[in-house]
Amino acid sequence: MSCCAAGAATNLAAERAGQRLPSSEELWLASRDLGGGLRQTELSVPNAYCGACIATIEGALRAKPEVERARVNLSSRRVSIVWKEEVGGRRTNPCDFLHAIAERGYQTHLFSFGGEESDDLLKQLILAVAVSGFAATNIMLLSVSVWSGADAATRDLFHWISALIAGPALIYAGRFFYKSAWNAIRHGRTNMDVPIALAVSLSYGMSLHETIGHGEHAWFDASVTLLFFLLIGRTLDHMMRGRARTAISGLARLSPRGATVVHPDGSREYRPVDEIKPGERLIVAAGERIPVDGRVLHGTSDLDRSVVNGESSPAVVATGDTVQAGTLNLTGPLTLEATAAARDSFIAEIIGLMEAAEGGRARYRRIADRAARYYSPAVHLLALLTFVGWMLVEGDVRHAMLVAVAVLIITCPCALGLAVPVVQVVAAGRLFQGGVMVKDGSAMERLAEIDTVLLDKTGTLTIGRPRLVNGHEISPGRLAMAAGIAVHSRHPMAIAIQNSAGAASPIAGDIREIPGAGIEVKTKEGIYRLGSRDFAVGGPGPDGGQSETILSLDFCELACFRFEDRPRPASRESIEALGRLGIATGILSGDREPVVAALASSLGIANWHAELSPREKVEACAVAAEAGHKALVVGDGINDAPVLRAAHVSMAPATAADVGRQAADLVFMHQPLSAVPFAIETSRHAGRLIRQNFVLAIGYNVIAVPIAILGYATPLVAAVAMSTSSLVVVFNALRLKHTLADGKPGTPATLMHPGAVTS
Repeated sequence: MSCCAAGAATNLAAERAGQRLPSSEELWLASRDLGGGLRQTELSVPNAYCGACIATIEGALRAKPEVERARVNLSSRRVSIVWKEEVGGRRTNPCDFLHAIAERGYQTHLFSFGGEESDDLLKQLILAVAVSGFAATNIMLLSVSVWSGADAATRDLFHWISALIAGPALIYAGRFFYKSAWNAIRHGRTNMDVPIALAVSLSYGMSLHETIGHGEHAWFDASVTLLFFLLIGRTLDHMMRGRARTAISGLARLSPRGATVVHPDGSREYRPVDEIKPGERLIVAAGERIPVDGRVLHGTSDLDRSVVNGESSPAVVATGDTVQAGTLNLTGPLTLEATAAARDSFIAEIIGLMEAAEGGRARYRRIADRAARYYSPAVHLLALLTFVGWMLVEGDVRHAMLVAVAVLIITCPCALGLAVPVVQVVAAGRLFQGGVMVKDGSAMERLAEIDTVLLDKTGTLTIGRPRLVNGHEISPGRLAMAAGIAVHSRHPMAIAIQNSAGAASPIAGDIREIPGAGIEVKTKEGIYRLGSRDFAVGGPGPDGGQSETILSLDFCELACFRFEDRPRPASRESIEALGRLGIATGILSGDREPVVAALASSLGIANWHAELSPREKVEACAVAAEAGHKALVVGDGINDAPVLRAAHVSMAPATAADVGRQAADLVFMHQPLSAVPFAIETSRHAGRLIRQNFVLAIGYNVIAVPIAILGYATPLVAAVAMSTSSLVVVFNALRLKHTLADGKPGTPATLMHPGAVTS
């Protein structure tokens, strides 16, 4: 089964192939501004297939001084490049990145979501399998007469007919291997297709030599049958990779291809979703999906937001509400204002999180890539030594060549190259089905190592939608003033104050939000503060079991707002599940001690810390690390971003603040906290399957290589064995879906399927 394929290496070749390379300005417009003078570009590299491809492409890009970092994702055939806008006072030309990749022999163009290319390749592979199978069947029929003792003239005739059938079949069906091998060699490198192309060619060449010399034996049937089995293996590999990525492709289909844009003059135009710009007005009819993130300008409707929050019940949206791409408009037409381009939308972010899982530079992945990179030269050397050895022992060129060909085939490291990525893709898909997005493949590896979970309270252990319970006790003027300050924040308590006050005019002044404390507004009357008691009035107050926010003017308390919040669904069951997994649980909260103590007691958590600043949360995480613990931190707020970055691995709910979601390694979509033990158990099982795949791949070579060297495996047997080893690795990885889907004794079904629980 092949792993590397070739493509056009130059602009001329790209033009001949009908591909128009994007200009520098197109690449600038298509890139994403990351801030700090950095931009990010996504390119498609459809001919990247293995660890050697990753090393070659990433190495070519990292050699450029403009490139900050580059990462290839084999699953989506995609390279993500983060680059500097200027180097040495010179504006960066992104076309240099395309040329650098093309010089290594890989075709590239701007990345766009879609599966057409993959489907075309599958059709070509199936057709190649059919051609090679048809040729192999007919050549075998001719070989029967030869094996039955046909006379010399008949034998030579059948050999020539077999040669005429095998030649075109090898050229057509074997083009995948030959193109890839030639592309690698002419660019001064090797890949996994080189030994395969060499083995098939040598087998056919030896048979043709025997036919010309009126030899008794020829191996045309073995050559074509060998190619037939190799193509079957490659086709199944391609199908398995596609099956492993069904979650991603299914999510990509949630984004519509286009939408109706309303121009200022009232005219309408249907435009592809990639061409919709922020600020444009869109019409979304009932039954259509929202094309890009936006804000409702006119209309009221029910929205199916299950892709966002896992909730099955529709949510009502009206003028002023925000909507996310991929959600389904159920009942009425809506007029929207686009607030983000398609590549920056919610659905694109989630797809990016899914695809990033397979491209992570985890320790296992680095080991497999390094092994695959140096494996091909070792295979060539081993085959050469085998040929020389048999020549010294027997002196029979034909037999020595057959044994060397068998060694070339049987030692192809495809199983080793598939050992890690196929498990990561399946695990990421399984996590997605459970409502968990993975931002980096290494995050799953780190998650499998943790022995401690540290959780934030508001928005993490609770649903993060506190309700103001004493609003009737506060004067309307003070409530309106607090709401005017709260509109500058997205903190859950600030939102609760806004909801209780209704429409409120923002207070003008010098506004500053301090993570973990509150909002400060400098006005002519003085300094208003809305936040924790220490922040607002500079001292302690009466204890209570409810969360509170204080409104003050120059440290004088004006009003005290008290809130209640519900724990997330399945919180206690999730804490118990973590205990069964042997994981200690703790709380790191900035809320007041009585509130945190009450929640910890109700959930059965003995280790908790309250009234922590963002710095103190980081210090608590560092103390756990110094004690030898590897901690998972789960948080959602701006004040949690530092500790999420400092943790061994981190997780945030999808409702978290943008900065918290970006800082986390994993994001869970559904309300139940059961996503945490579910993600840990999935990661642990994925780690076990990766180790099993390493054992299977290495064990196969330990057993198969000596057999081939000793001459007990023909090229045909070697092809079957090599393809079988790769498929065993793939099928072993796919067990992850069924094992976790079935659950384990003593594990609640809701914890195995987090999306099944709703509030």
